[in-house]
Amino acid sequence: MTLLTEVQRRPLDPGYAEAARRRALTRAPHRGGRTAVWLVVVGVLLGLGVTTATLSLRQPQAGAVAARRLLEQQVRRHRADAESLAVQNADLSAQIAALQNQALRSDDPALLAQLQRWAVSAALVPVSGPGLRVVLTDAPSDGSTKDNPDLRVQDVDLQLLINGLWAAGAEAIAVNGQRLTATTAIRTAGSAVLVDLVPLVNPYTVEAIGSAADLQTSLARSSAGQHLATLRATYGIGVTMTSQRRLQLPGAGPTALQQASTPSMTASASPTTSPSPTTSPPPTPSPTPNPRTASTPTATPSRAVRAAGGEVVTQSSVVAPGTGGEDR
Repeated sequence: MTLLTEVQRRPLDPGYAEAARRRALTRAPHRGGRTAVWLVVVGVLLGLGVTTATLSLRQPQAGAVAARRLLEQQVRRHRADAESLAVQNADLSAQIAALQNQALRSDDPALLAQLQRWAVSAALVPVSGPGLRVVLTDAPSDGSTKDNPDLRVQDVDLQLLINGLWAAGAEAIAVNGQRLTATTAIRTAGSAVLVDLVPLVNPYTVEAIGSAADLQTSLARSSAGQHLATLRATYGIGVTMTSQRRLQLPGAGPTALQQASTPSMTASASPTTSPSPTTSPPPTPSPTPNPRTASTPTATPSRAVRAAGGEVVTQSSVVAPGTGGEDR
């Protein structure tokens, strides 16, 4: 009972009561209005200093801005020079073709016809004819998926499509007006798709000359058709195929070879002395191929576009202007 009575009379321990009394005696005096104003001023000045430092760090330096403007000017100037040289190259190529046709038309018409057929196969001249048009468009994206590369048409998509068209029997192919040859490469540089060195922009229009029904049927049965179906169903990339009664494909111009060269005409024309029948060795029989080791070479998919080099391009679908064929 004594303990309960003491707790009721003095609920606070004497030590705690003494500490509270000392804290009350040593409490700092209340700050006045002038102190509060100074605190506000110091806070504003600190905020302005931090904001100014942040802006100065984010703002590009004057040297970087000048270098960027100089690079932009150089890009525009070189682009204009390249376009001018391309026009001059086209004019000179047309003049060379006209002079060549004029010289061979009277001297060797057969050689002229053969050169024209080879020019069509090598994609050197414009061609026209019926065919198939395939348009690939990037998938619609919102702000969260804007930088997703899977929603954009990539170089591998165009490569598979074009390889499938070649395998389906296409006789001439162009992408966004760029004619494909045996040395054409489709690749990615950053976020841009390049045909050789020409950047392409969305949408990507692939035009192939040939029988539209056969091309579409063969493409749907191939791995390229399955890939296009996956792009459409999984990633939302637009794939549109339409048959065209007439397509106009430009020429790619002459191909500049760096290492390849034609055999010397003097070496092939030099006479050879046939060996005497008494001294000639007997012919060596060719080895019989072993059916267990012999194999048929298979076509290996390549990241570069396979053109129709070595194929015979018929004049039924592809017509080159100036060859005497009828445009369809």
